Amino acid sequence: MNRTQFADEASEQLDDCARMFRDLLLAYARGQRVETIAVVGNAPMAPDAGRAALIDGSDLVIRMTTFALDEPDAEPAYGHRTDIVVVHRGVVVSPYTFADYTSRLYLLAEPGRLFWEPETLPDWWPADLGFVPIPNRRFVLPLSRLLGLSADEHVWATTGTLVTYMCQELFPEARVRLTGVSIIERPDQTDFEHAWGSKVGVTAEHRLHAESRLLSTWRDSGRIEIIQ
Repeated sequence: MNRTQFADEASEQLDDCARMFRDLLLAYARGQRVETIAVVGNAPMAPDAGRAALIDGSDLVIRMTTFALDEPDAEPAYGHRTDIVVVHRGVVVSPYTFADYTSRLYLLAEPGRLFWEPETLPDWWPADLGFVPIPNRRFVLPLSRLLGLSADEHVWATTGTLVTYMCQELFPEARVRLTGVSIIERPDQTDFEHAWGSKVGVTAEHRLHAESRLLSTWRDSGRIEIIQ
């Protein structure tokens, strides 16, 4: 079975919600195909031209919240291509978050809407920019079950782990490459350092040890690749 046939079969097995999301993300992919996906977190990364080229060469590049991009006069580290941006209502905006926003798809991760999070967008949100919420019942709650988290405790996964799970669900035939994350090696951290801006505290709704174990299992089984 070739990749095209595998993709068609994978799409047929999705429910209506997931199929809609798959088609939406596919529309922003290079050449409307998804064989490789780069999920780029916002952790600082040392210069590495090979990593930057691998990110930019992926069929679909998804970046998280307060991310950084390579500047023309800097050594390559993060790449610069951005097809999809995943944010939440409390995001700290970097100069790159809304740059060239009319050419990108913006997804809104809002697990807190299951409990207490308000619907109102921040004042700094571009007035002419729409967004698509990531469905909590289709992606957030199943991931919480995989992590062994109870919805009664008002806990959920970080955005990077959520997006990694979503990509596996929507494109099981694709190679998912995860980079710019620190959770796997540092589940005890109490602050997240960002590639741009100041570090932020790990909030009470996250359980990094559970995420570290799950991401490690996905890596060891070959479901994802971790790019340092």
